[in-house]
Amino acid sequence: MTTTALTIEQALSQGGLVDITTTGRKSGQPHRIEIAFFDIGGRKIISGMPGKRGWYANLAADPTFTLHLKSGLTADLPARARLITDEDDRRTLLTTITRRWDQEARLEVFVADSPVIEFEIVGD
Repeated sequence: MTTTALTIEQALSQGGLVDITTTGRKSGQPHRIEIAFFDIGGRKIISGMPGKRGWYANLAADPTFTLHLKSGLTADLPARARLITDEDDRRTLLTTITRRWDQEARLEVFVADSPVIEFEIVGD
């Protein structure tokens, strides 16, 4: 494993703020946003506040996206999303996320209505 790979692996294990670029489900155009991601037990997770989110709808239509590391290390990484729809899995992941966001009292709202994906880096 190269030093760069170790550095990317370390950055991914810390979580934090990144940008993601998805492909618009209607327009076909790239859409870039800033978002938080988490490493939860080795799983790379992106979630958000309850409600409909364009980035989530875009990933439901096309699960490929680019993850842009921008804090400490900059890299544009091809990634693939998997929507988390299983209620028990969502509750487990969102328990950790709501705790970090000081939103524990709203856990059931998050489970019912928050976008949650797991992603992996693809390619070489």
